[in-house]
Amino acid sequence: STPPHPPPKKKKKTMSASVAPDLPKPNKAFIPLECNPDLMTTLVHKLGLSKQLAFVDVYSLTDPDLLAFVPRPALALLLVFPVSPIYEKSRQEEDASLPDYDKKGENEDPLWFKQTIRNACGMMGLLHAVSNGSARSMIQPGSPLSKFLARAQPLSPIERAKALEESDELEAAHKTAATQGDSVVPNAEDDVDLHYVCFVKSNKDNHLYELDGRRKGPLDRGDIGEDGDVLCDKATAVVQTFIDREKQSGRLDFSLVALTPSFD
Repeated sequence: STPPHPPPKKKKKTMSASVAPDLPKPNKAFIPLECNPDLMTTLVHKLGLSKQLAFVDVYSLTDPDLLAFVPRPALALLLVFPVSPIYEKSRQEEDASLPDYDKKGENEDPLWFKQTIRNACGMMGLLHAVSNGSARSMIQPGSPLSKFLARAQPLSPIERAKALEESDELEAAHKTAATQGDSVVPNAEDDVDLHYVCFVKSNKDNHLYELDGRRKGPLDRGDIGEDGDVLCDKATAVVQTFIDREKQSGRLDFSLVALTPSFD
């Protein structure tokens, strides 16, 4: 049976200071964005995402009762996790076998952003969530987000990252959101050992993709079917494996947020 009320709000976490490891020291830093679905929703609405979509907490990937609180279909899933030696070893081993990513233009699916701004993990995750899959069609024409994506999509990964560095409008919106929330606001130059990845479903092939600006490009995590979303059984199995691996480090500070149809 479904519990009568959602679980209580959990303590929120901020995100990692890391940038792509193959880059020199970044020239720009953002205040880390709190993992807070209300703040994230306000930020993407301000930038031009339809109010028919919103971010919500996901309290479990395996408990049907808790998953029942999440409106479906879930269009993107953000996982916040501790950057452990186990993760770094796994990342380095997988990335070593991958070619440098150079796709661009209208046929690029999913759309991927390389992270060159320190502490911009929050913005990277939000961009990956709203600019891919079904969410992309829910961006309002003429909005800051629509104009930025139109400028960025034809560019190479490095040029696209530079376009994000130069976007005063996105930076200002991010700063407004990052200075609010429930936790103490960190400094832009602080070291934060939490990072996150975004999981989306591609419109092109119905595959689940892991999107992370620190990696060498999008990571194909397999077919989840035409009717599956990022919280279907095939998708949650992939994400749960990710979590189980990181638990070996002894850290349990994970958070999950999904982009879904709005309650409003």
